[in-house]
Amino acid sequence: MELDPVILSRIQFAFVVSFHILFPAFTIGLASFIAVLETLWASTNREVFIRLSQFWTKIFAVSFAMGVVSGIVMSFQFGTNWSRFSDIAGNVVGPLMGYEVITAFFLEATFLGILLFGRNRVPRPVHVFSSYMVAIGTLFSAFWILSANSWMQTPAGAELVDGRFVVTDWWAAIFNPSFPYRFAHMVAACYLTTAFVVIGVSAWYLRHKRHEDTARTAFSMGLGLVAILAPLQLIIGDLHGLNTFEHQPAKVAAMEGHWETQEGAPMIVFGIPDEEREMNHAEIKIPLLGSLILTHEAMGEVRGLKAWPKDERPPVAIVFYAFRIMVGLGFLMIGVGLYSLLLRKRGRLYDSPGFLRLCTWCLPIGFIALLAGWFTTEIGRQPWIVYGFLRTSDATSPALTGGNVLSSLLIYAVVYTVIFGAGIYYLYRIVRSGPGEGGLFGGLISGKRPLSAPDVRMEGE
Repeated sequence: MELDPVILSRIQFAFVVSFHILFPAFTIGLASFIAVLETLWASTNREVFIRLSQFWTKIFAVSFAMGVVSGIVMSFQFGTNWSRFSDIAGNVVGPLMGYEVITAFFLEATFLGILLFGRNRVPRPVHVFSSYMVAIGTLFSAFWILSANSWMQTPAGAELVDGRFVVTDWWAAIFNPSFPYRFAHMVAACYLTTAFVVIGVSAWYLRHKRHEDTARTAFSMGLGLVAILAPLQLIIGDLHGLNTFEHQPAKVAAMEGHWETQEGAPMIVFGIPDEEREMNHAEIKIPLLGSLILTHEAMGEVRGLKAWPKDERPPVAIVFYAFRIMVGLGFLMIGVGLYSLLLRKRGRLYDSPGFLRLCTWCLPIGFIALLAGWFTTEIGRQPWIVYGFLRTSDATSPALTGGNVLSSLLIYAVVYTVIFGAGIYYLYRIVRSGPGEGGLFGGLISGKRPLSAPDVRMEGE
């Protein structure tokens, strides 16, 4: 059996980037949460905020380290597996990724040291300022990476000259047509992902009667964010979808499962796409709603997949199902946020066993929704690596063999399982210990003493 290096390279990159994206997404939201906690501590001097900040800073440090390691590994593939892509698109993608290192990584790395080890060693305003710099650094990182990726989705500000992209307008290249929507959608997704981790961990503490004062505070803050941001994410997602419908209609056709071009297209709630027969089995659909959502007109025209040659269509089934997983989990987030408002109004936010159990189970849904959305947008771009200009099959390294890629993929899988499995287990141990316990670096994170006031042990510790 002949091994296809293009397919295997795509699988390997998908494996590495899927693993990597979980950590930056989590730390983007967590850095902002820590900055808020530091601000509240500085302005109120309440012990609960300093304990929460110290606890989540430990988790941030481990997650940040795993994100850096997996990101370095990921970047190597541009040389080993995708050298043609690097050669053709390097004039655009290279500087954008370089700006991420210069403006984001250096900022994060510098001020993370103060955040981790500077408490009680630097003035309080300096420590609070460092938390904001780390948070801004994570957002800068998202800005540049999403700009580069969005350019691959909707290329602008560059033209092909002698087989290579040459930038003609950096402003247009950075702020390409899909970037503002993708950046807003991704940052909101990161915040929601972090919020549900905070909510899930806090709900677990409340269910087991541990660290209840810190758990109540974090639980309330997380659900407050979800109640506002989850409905807002629905609006951002709709705007992003309309932008995708304009610039990448084949992707939207795969997301929606439409094969025929039609006016008054239905919304297909569920179906089983059959690419061989170019149809869906067992469809559940709502008449006219597809056109209404995509064109904002009941009888608006929606292009079907048959409007494109078969070799210019994305893989339908993965995109179709991944999109529904993302949207379904998004509505679950909205439901959790709105129901929390009802419980808050009734004064039962912290003592509803069923809701606390639900929130515990919801801890990973942000990660799942984020991966589903990532699969939707990346697989939906196929067969293009630079949409409309460069096919994925023409972007791999020329001397690459299927055996080379398969062996490296297996090595990645084993190494990631061992190293990052240990890292995730350590995160689990930190969570089990809870706020106020020793954990990572012991007392170094908080300075010479865990608190600026005399040590006070939490109930249940």
